[in-house]
Amino acid sequence: MNWNQVEGNWEQAKGKIQEQWGKLTGDDLDVIAGNRKQLAGKLQERYGKAQDDAEKEIDRWLGNA
Repeated sequence: MNWNQVEGNWEQAKGKIQEQWGKLTGDDLDVIAGNRKQLAGKLQERYGKAQDDAEKEIDRWLGNA
């Protein structure tokens, strides 16, 4: 899967994202609204990750989704 697919199917992707990163709230996902940079920022905020680590984690998730 690539990010364009996630963005285009955001309503379905939200559930998968919340399964992967349970600390993200529904409100977080509404704010992210398909924006990858927003997702990386929320991962940094909720999990205390560095930006590079958050981006790598998103890439790994995309490869497995």
